[in-house]
Amino acid sequence: MSDLEGSFYALNWNDSIAVAVITLISYDYMLQFEKEVTFVWQRKWSVMTYLYLAVRYFGIFLAMIGAFWGGLFYMSEAVSYGIFLVMQWSYSVYYCLAEVILIWRLYALYNQSKRLLYVLLGFFLPIIAIYVAVDIFLWSRPSAISMQEITLTPNIKYCTAVFHVGPMPAIYASIPVICYDFFLLVLAIVALKKHLRERKELRMKPNTYVVMIVRYHIIYFVLNLTSQIFMAMLWADLETVAMNLVLLFNDTAPFIIVPRLIISIWDTHANQDCVHVSTTFEDCVCWTSPPRLEQHEMDSSV
Repeated sequence: MSDLEGSFYALNWNDSIAVAVITLISYDYMLQFEKEVTFVWQRKWSVMTYLYLAVRYFGIFLAMIGAFWGGLFYMSEAVSYGIFLVMQWSYSVYYCLAEVILIWRLYALYNQSKRLLYVLLGFFLPIIAIYVAVDIFLWSRPSAISMQEITLTPNIKYCTAVFHVGPMPAIYASIPVICYDFFLLVLAIVALKKHLRERKELRMKPNTYVVMIVRYHIIYFVLNLTSQIFMAMLWADLETVAMNLVLLFNDTAPFIIVPRLIISIWDTHANQDCVHVSTTFEDCVCWTSPPRLEQHEMDSSV
């Protein structure tokens, strides 16, 4: 395949992936819009409501920018590079927001323990510093990554990213992030085991929301692990098909899954006869019911 044919091939893949991203994100938004109106816009807002709106609409913004960047519309090298930097820094902000959601869930699971909250936030600050360092050292240096304008015909031009550094720095930087996510996952599983043991002693079924939140911690851990691996793979000079499939995942999966993990708990709560609502944690509530009301939950299914 000649260089010109290879460039056309890459452009076709880029445009196809862009259309797929726009379609998936738009379709997911339409599917969830009715629930969003019910559980967000028609109710009093809580902390989790603000977090949901942040990951939902900031995620849509990032997905659309990622889809339009590249070959779908022509951008000069300078504009392309500027938008690319905005995307990469914004990805870090988005993943930090997702981590805050996990921290908030754990705070609720552990009976609003201030000590645990401070510990989690204390460990989270170095993670933020790592994201900032990676964005500066890898994504913001022209010596590490640059834009190249490719001319196919006088009327067809597009810009693409050229990576000048191998995947190892990104791999090393992802290790602390993965370890922190694993730490959060372990805390969630410990809370679940304690809950199951207590319920077994009382001969009661496990609470739906404790099980759901731990399940979502597992899903997010797998999601972020995959995203970190794929982000490192971008620096490995992948083939066109592999590169675009990685971009398809990174530009859709986090922005679809993370908001769904929030709204599904609201949806479950709305369809169950819950006995107690915490005004602080109205989105993850039923395990905070007083002991005298626990008998009501014996007949509820997980």
